[in-house]
Amino acid sequence: MKDSIKREQSQMSLNSAERENSRTKCKVKIQTMLGDIVVRLYDETPIHRANFLKLAKEGYYDGTLFHRVIKDFMIQGGDPDSKGAPAGKILGVGEPGYTLEAEIKDGLFHKRGALAAARQGDEVNPDRRSSGSQFYIVWGQVYNEGQLRQFSKQLRMQKVQAVFNELAAEHRAEIMQMRRDRNRAGLQELQDKLAAEAESKVGKTGLTDDQLKIYSTIGGTPHLDGQYTIFGEVEEGLDVVEMIQGTATGRADRPVDDIEMRMIVIE
Repeated sequence: MKDSIKREQSQMSLNSAERENSRTKCKVKIQTMLGDIVVRLYDETPIHRANFLKLAKEGYYDGTLFHRVIKDFMIQGGDPDSKGAPAGKILGVGEPGYTLEAEIKDGLFHKRGALAAARQGDEVNPDRRSSGSQFYIVWGQVYNEGQLRQFSKQLRMQKVQAVFNELAAEHRAEIMQMRRDRNRAGLQELQDKLAAEAESKVGKTGLTDDQLKIYSTIGGTPHLDGQYTIFGEVEEGLDVVEMIQGTATGRADRPVDDIEMRMIVIE
């Protein structure tokens, strides 16, 4: 128990010296056999920026693979278990022993070239804490106006439903009592009240004007916005990302031919 508490407390509390150092060095070069990718790390996500720089400087990523690649979606790496992994081995669960506090920010979107942190799903990770080392780079696709309009409508409906579920959970005792009393009128009245409150909280739009512009021009994966921490973007080497995302893959989306990486902090 003490070990688990200690590990939880160490789930990324970088000291001030490391964070200060990360402000002056905010670019990392990811070297692969297909070419180099230069990523710039965001000031808005200091925990993730400092952690990524620390691991890159220590050589943590050197020899790891882009172990999960999905065409027209993203490329994922950072699993320490991928170092020297035999062909066919399922990868994706390796970690450095800690997770990172979520830094999900409004205004940072999953545009093409975005650098984001992988994580476990909401069912086991409701706080959306990030993996301590695994990351992905977005490729996605460019959407037309009709697709974005429909997607925006669906996204808004999902948000309304999610807020409604949260409100219903807050009134669970009241709802259960009404069910026991077979108070159908009361249940319907409360449902209508919560539905109206959810609609009001979400507002009218699913995607913002900035999102609509980005996903109709640059492209990306809008359905991931607000779900994962984005902590940087590709400044050079987007063509390399394109080559990697288009590579042949086998079981569990692992590339047939290993794509190994090394990292260098360049600024």
